[in-house]
Amino acid sequence: MATIEVVNLPGLRFQAKASFLKRSSRSGSSNLIASVRRVSVPCALKNRIHAPRINPLKCSIVDQQDQERVTEEASVSGFSEEECALIDALIGIQGRGRAASPQQLQDVERAVQVLEGLNGVTDPTSSSLIEGRWQLMFTTRPGSASPIQRTFVGVDSFAVFQEIFLRTNDRRVSNIVKFSDAIGELKVEAIATIKDRKRILFQFDRAAFSFKFLPFKVPYPVPFRLLGDEAKGWLDTTYLSPSGNLRISKGNKGTTFVLQKETDQRQKLLSVISRGTEVREAIDEFISLNQSAEKRELELLAGEWQMIWSSQVETDSWIENAGNGLMGKQIVKPDGRLKFLVDIVLGFKFSMTGKFVKLDSNVYEVNMDDAAIVVGPYGLPVEMETKIAMELLYADDKIRISRGYNRILFVHVRVDGTN
Repeated sequence: MATIEVVNLPGLRFQAKASFLKRSSRSGSSNLIASVRRVSVPCALKNRIHAPRINPLKCSIVDQQDQERVTEEASVSGFSEEECALIDALIGIQGRGRAASPQQLQDVERAVQVLEGLNGVTDPTSSSLIEGRWQLMFTTRPGSASPIQRTFVGVDSFAVFQEIFLRTNDRRVSNIVKFSDAIGELKVEAIATIKDRKRILFQFDRAAFSFKFLPFKVPYPVPFRLLGDEAKGWLDTTYLSPSGNLRISKGNKGTTFVLQKETDQRQKLLSVISRGTEVREAIDEFISLNQSAEKRELELLAGEWQMIWSSQVETDSWIENAGNGLMGKQIVKPDGRLKFLVDIVLGFKFSMTGKFVKLDSNVYEVNMDDAAIVVGPYGLPVEMETKIAMELLYADDKIRISRGYNRILFVHVRVDGTN
């Protein structure tokens, strides 16, 4: 095949090569870690039984003893099967809904409607289960409504909470943005009134930043008293789980919120990745928690998988990084075909296709040999070849964790919805 010279694009560095072959390691081949997204001991265990066969952790044939073990472990988690379905739909959605695809939004809406039709806590505003701090996991309008929603909700690296205290003389509903343990948080507070068994009326009256490096609070510059009705609103609780771990609420501006007190193991891992600290330790703990006594076979599932984290530091060669799966998206086909796809700039993409074959219970051999710089219907061929041994450490239909060359870890999340 003829050598293709790749022209450097502004801001990008390419290496023109006649060919590129990732050399074998001592074990006979180089490894690449692939994809991520999904870990939750209880919910994942339930999915092994109830989910479709596409899920590597889901089994269509489970003996009675295994079913009893799964049921027992799931009951400890505090999440019902229907609640797990909602959590499952939330896995892989970034920006608490801001970056959700139409398919992902449809999956969440369907799961929300199922829970709202069930018998949760019938009188949530009078229940002690609604009290406390709730973490916001999803909202239908992350870029609108309140100032906090417009500014902070769509940023995954910040944790967003809502506190509800109704069983005191000073009833309060507060929205909190936690920037980090080292920096501090912003807390916006409202006076709360119970209207009926589901609705809370509120009026924002004060707000302040609490920075760890300052001995005093910094006022949030919003004149609530001058806002009038704009500072008022209401919040309906449409579902409160009997365990008190999950809540669905709807606001006066038409926004749907999904909040949790207890989070799924997968959600905890993704939060750590968003913060960017101690990720390797969190992955090791996650894998350990999800290992069973008997080693289960993991499958490289079909779908579009976005890489969200890698332990590999990218090299100066952009095209080498793309050709080795160190960035971008992986598109896995059921017939054994695989594509690496990386957005470059101004509609230009790097595309590389190949095939994968299963070698062992959790190991795949990946051969990529058809690369090109693509824009619209046109493509400029690039002569590259990459051979990878990919070991799956964890995989379900939402998250994949893999290990490869030089023990590089990859985490991918599925971004094409459930279909």
